[in-house]
Amino acid sequence: MPPRKPVSSNSSPRAQALRLHGTIARDIGVRIVSGQLTPGRVLKGEIAASERLRVSRTAYREALRILAAKGLVESRPKLGTRVSESRTWHLLDPDVVSWIFSTQPEPRLLTGLFELRTIVEPAAAALAAARRSREQLRAMRLALEAMSAESLAVEAGRQADRQFHSVLLEASGNPFLASLISGIAAAVTWTTIFKQRGAPLARNPLPDHRRVYEAVDRRDPAAARAAMTDLVRLALLDTTRARAGAPIRTRPAARSARRR
Repeated sequence: MPPRKPVSSNSSPRAQALRLHGTIARDIGVRIVSGQLTPGRVLKGEIAASERLRVSRTAYREALRILAAKGLVESRPKLGTRVSESRTWHLLDPDVVSWIFSTQPEPRLLTGLFELRTIVEPAAAALAAARRSREQLRAMRLALEAMSAESLAVEAGRQADRQFHSVLLEASGNPFLASLISGIAAAVTWTTIFKQRGAPLARNPLPDHRRVYEAVDRRDPAAARAAMTDLVRLALLDTTRARAGAPIRTRPAARSARRR
């Protein structure tokens, strides 16, 4: 008798249930972060919602637990489940970041995300220039090589981009900055995907990353800070223009950035 083939974990009832919970949570989460469901809004009761979505009450309940864990909703006895105020949202949760960019991101969220990156990443780059190890520098170089070989149009290139930013935060030697790795990496990935949604990237950001790497390699904190500030500024410019559907003029912007 031939041996039985192992059942794929992806096809198990538990895996299917997890996918269902995640799908429901994503659909509601997107409506919340896009402003369709405003803070204070009471969500439909468990029975009505599960019937409308044609899912079990258990699946709907688990989806709400996912959203509550991310700070998007809160449930209170006799008051039901309400959309939380945005100040409680876990905005750097990778799922929440992906939901923000699944549609047109709210301007305040887009601006806020890049303000955070402008505060965090240049400081991390300056620290990394002073504290990085040889292994971390090598990891950054390999990420750059992969970005160049694959391009940011494919997942392998975007993974390399995530790796570059993640290693840089780790190389800062600051555990609090390193704790932001998953959120910053998600922001890097989803803004890149968003910028390419309507058309290929009009500006190659690889030279911006190389300038950061070269400054970290030279152990030049001031140059590393300046290069990362420029990288984030240009990324914001690309993203806002992609959001508006405007063409991106690349070379003049890059040259003016270097003259500053």
